[in-house]
Amino acid sequence: MKVAFFSAKPYEETVFKAAALSLEKALSSEKALSVEKAEGIPPISFTYFPHQLTAETALLCQGYDAVCVFVNDELNAKTLYILHEAGIKHIALRCAGFNNVDIATAHELNISVSRVPAYSPETVAEHTLALILTLNRKTHKAYNRVKEGNFELSGLLGFTLHNKTVGVIGTGRIGQSVIRILKGFGCNVLCYDPYPNEQLKQEGVVYTSLESLFSQSHIVTLHCPLTEQSYHLINESSIALMPKGAMLINTSRGGLIDDKSVINALKSGHLGYVGLDVYERESELFFSDHSQDIIQDDVFQRLLTFPNVLVTGHQGFFTKEALSEIATITLDNLRFFAGDSSLNVNNNMVQHIT
Repeated sequence: MKVAFFSAKPYEETVFKAAALSLEKALSSEKALSVEKAEGIPPISFTYFPHQLTAETALLCQGYDAVCVFVNDELNAKTLYILHEAGIKHIALRCAGFNNVDIATAHELNISVSRVPAYSPETVAEHTLALILTLNRKTHKAYNRVKEGNFELSGLLGFTLHNKTVGVIGTGRIGQSVIRILKGFGCNVLCYDPYPNEQLKQEGVVYTSLESLFSQSHIVTLHCPLTEQSYHLINESSIALMPKGAMLINTSRGGLIDDKSVINALKSGHLGYVGLDVYERESELFFSDHSQDIIQDDVFQRLLTFPNVLVTGHQGFFTKEALSEIATITLDNLRFFAGDSSLNVNNNMVQHIT
């Protein structure tokens, strides 16, 4: 089975090659032992393309069976029709979100789509806390001061997380991990999710309305998918409900936030801190070196001017453990697509959307 792997980075090639080799050895061993499930499953070979998948680059997919894509690859209707004409039958997302895929068109064209619904949720949860703690205690500023021999503490005043109320929007696997870490800090946690988790409720987690969460939370952190309903969930109205000086954290999807409303709230002082690992128009910036370029996105550049804004380039997922799990689960998804009946669709490991 030939797979075109787009937006490939050297570290991904290393991890996927290791995972594929490990899988090949395991299947060879099973065949040697006459294990039935190992029969008839074709080997998977990747061709790594460093550029994004778009309608233009989709022309490269002639002769491939599937594509493997990431968060900023463009799988709109135009791209999907070109993939269909090239003979692509499956799209393997190596991420949890699938807002960049026109699912209806994929279904219409009989192109199946899979994703990685859960990969080391603690990885993104820990990055969320890193943003909170760095913004609060200003360790990034302290580091630069000390490097210059400046040990003055003025301007580095933070607050104690213990007993603070944190609003967690989205209580999937990542949200749950964030909640448990926050509980360890002694925070009071409020949650919102259209589908409350019963296990969390039994553990004493309080679910409330969005309005109540916004109005009571010192910190609001987003861990929900980007849908038509959640698009610009953080806007002028929702920010107005937050206490003055509140902290906003987003390690989920950039489109959850209306950037201009956030900028206005930062200028007025209503928002005290903003930590972002994602950005609505990040596909033009993130995962590439633009240090020698003049960045044309004025909104992004304006965000960077605020001393109380911290932006990381979508690195919340970026740990050895998470990359390894992403590779393993993506390979399992491709094996399922190829007809490996030993894998169960829609479990924690394999999930096909359409």
